[in-house]
Amino acid sequence: MAENIVVRVQSPEGMKKITLTKRETAAAFLKKVAKEFSFSSNGFSVYLNRNKTGEILSQNKTLSLLKIKHGDMLFLFPSSAGPSSENMDTAQPHTSSSYPSFPSSSSSSSSLSPCLTFHTALETPFDEDYLNHLDPPVKHMSFHAYIRKLTGGADKGKFVALENISCKIKSGCEGHPPWPEGICTKCQPSAITLNRQKYRHVDNIMFENHTIADRFLDFWRKTGNQRMGYLYGRYTEHKDIPLGIRAEVAAIYEPPQIGTQNSLELIEDPKAEAVEEIAAKLGLRKVGWIFTDLLSEDTRIGTVRYTRNKDSYFLSAEECITAGHFQNQHANACRLSPDGHFGSKFVTVVATGGPDNQVHFEGYQVSNQCMALVRDECLLPCRDVPELGYAKESSTEQYIPDVFYKDKDKFGNDITYLARPLPVEYLIIDITTTFPKDPVFTFSSTLRFPIENRDALGETQDFHSLATYLSQCFSSSSSFLDIVSDFHLLLFLVTNEVMPLQDSIGLLLDAVKTSTEELAQTWKKSEQWATIEQLCSTVGGQPSGSLDYAMGGPTLPQSSSAVWSCLHCTFMNQPGTEHCEMCSLPRS
Repeated sequence: MAENIVVRVQSPEGMKKITLTKRETAAAFLKKVAKEFSFSSNGFSVYLNRNKTGEILSQNKTLSLLKIKHGDMLFLFPSSAGPSSENMDTAQPHTSSSYPSFPSSSSSSSSLSPCLTFHTALETPFDEDYLNHLDPPVKHMSFHAYIRKLTGGADKGKFVALENISCKIKSGCEGHPPWPEGICTKCQPSAITLNRQKYRHVDNIMFENHTIADRFLDFWRKTGNQRMGYLYGRYTEHKDIPLGIRAEVAAIYEPPQIGTQNSLELIEDPKAEAVEEIAAKLGLRKVGWIFTDLLSEDTRIGTVRYTRNKDSYFLSAEECITAGHFQNQHANACRLSPDGHFGSKFVTVVATGGPDNQVHFEGYQVSNQCMALVRDECLLPCRDVPELGYAKESSTEQYIPDVFYKDKDKFGNDITYLARPLPVEYLIIDITTTFPKDPVFTFSSTLRFPIENRDALGETQDFHSLATYLSQCFSSSSSFLDIVSDFHLLLFLVTNEVMPLQDSIGLLLDAVKTSTEELAQTWKKSEQWATIEQLCSTVGGQPSGSLDYAMGGPTLPQSSSAVWSCLHCTFMNQPGTEHCEMCSLPRS
């Protein structure tokens, strides 16, 4: 009796498995495909390869002669004409935010749609062979595909619960003294064996345009010091990966920090809350963080060193711990978790040298296991060995569960090791980072208002720089909406100490969010903008007639009867004074 084999046939709308024998002819196989997919005999073609090469023709050659083996994936494409192509078109699309809707008609065309949609929704997104056949191959299934896998059984995930790992002793155990005097199996956290995570919460990171990244890199180019920023943007559907999610970056906010060639230190940010509020009103959220790790290779031609690779490390243990900290701060809401959250969509981007000695942007997340180790303070970096972490040992102050990882010895055997030390590659999930072929601009301004917290470069956000910026905008004949459509300018208008507009800028933020010039012009007529005009007019040093038209009104003369801004410290002084009340320096 001939041995049965199973061949998978992938169509544009789903996949089916067909049982055959090796001695079965190609003609018989194509008849089974037609019956399985409800096609007419000439309504489709089947190929060995996704690029429509190696067509299987209706002939008497056996499958074994065609080298078709058990488990092979074949690719079906409907013909451009004929009734069968209409059947394929009726399949309902499926996205990560909606479930397939099935037509009520009992016609043969309609009855095919639920069948194909069912396979698309439940089988394709997490089928490893299907993901590997994509171009480029997908190493990790999306988190929503993982959810679909868990809930795709007969019980529809009724008993599925995504438990967050805890490395802490359970509270409330009264059968013994508290740690370190006592512990039992009821309150003792389980040991952890680290596994490479098979899914990821974000499948792609995309900067809207190169300008966002270039402006961030300017700090390193001018100082040689490393820089860090928060990525603000939105999460969208990734159409090239089944049920995938993309993090789109619209702006980078640079918090107060101290950077050197080899280190970064964040400083407490008094404006952090205001930045979050502004971003939310603009329809944005904090989706990740970015930092540079760049060293010049040859300053004459602008090349950088290729330091992060498979022979060294991609993320250091300290960076993994920082990423885990941020991911814990931005937990992912999940209805299948008893805690209401599971994992995180917060991403990490490193600007570093690539194999071509040019700047590359590499994206990562750390696994949910790493998040738990970081959250419960169980993981430390190893000194002078960046690619190694270290699972802490229990002490009188803290009980630490054993942490293990598996690796192969020189004979290919699986060996379990205690994670002291721990290669952090077990904790890292890589994410493709891209730029679109056609740039997108949430903030349309073609001019550049200074970026916050760059005083070390001599680039300050004050009314002097605002007046200069507005003068440049006038020279370029920009519209008012284009002038104010700059993330860093909006932050300055809200957070400056002289004339903060936190409670009266909502209409302007709506104008930028919706790209509506009429709303921007309405806000331009407000008392707040009139005051901004007056403050800029007192700065002085601008070309005659430039600010008045750029700001939409006449420039007020600098006289002793007007409020004036100190040229040295920008303090706004009362009329009639000739020396600054703040720094005591003369007015001129």
